[in-house]
Amino acid sequence: MLKKLLFLSIIFVSCGLNTVKNRPSGMSQTPSTSIYQFKLPLLSGDSVDFAVYKGKKLLIVNTASECGYTPQYEGLEKLYKQYGDKVTVIAFPANNFGGQEPGTNAEIGTFCKQNYGLTFPVFSKISVKGDDVAPIYQWLTQKDKNGWNEDAPGWNFCKYLIDEEGNLQAFYGSAVEPMSDEIIKAITD
Repeated sequence: MLKKLLFLSIIFVSCGLNTVKNRPSGMSQTPSTSIYQFKLPLLSGDSVDFAVYKGKKLLIVNTASECGYTPQYEGLEKLYKQYGDKVTVIAFPANNFGGQEPGTNAEIGTFCKQNYGLTFPVFSKISVKGDDVAPIYQWLTQKDKNGWNEDAPGWNFCKYLIDEEGNLQAFYGSAVEPMSDEIIKAITD
């Protein structure tokens, strides 16, 4: 049993699932484009202009309904309810890892509401990696666009923290829980 736990720990670390990567201090490179340029559809089909998020932190998460990390929806909702005055949680369902988000937008919306009672914005299903990566995830994962980060999601439930001015501040791997000390501290500072 100990060997199995050690093996799983090695896998989590080697896959970057426990990764916490912060914007380097003294960072002078500015993004070439802005997170506020995006206008994207929610699961309902209504579009949201990201300019409405100016002045607030964002925690952007790629999600999936059939993943071992899916219970993190509960932590994301708790974070949003507890710290919603400081941060908006934003979910992007994606089927890039193991086919774990096969549903339609309507099916995803029903799943999220019935199982987790989500109240934070859940956007239409997109691709977060590969040849068809959505423009917002190009921004999150390309240094020339966001100013410093090149980490793409390695699995479902990777998290990106954007500050009040629209700068990417941190990347958190899948295994970093939404209510972790690292995320709470970054949101409340």
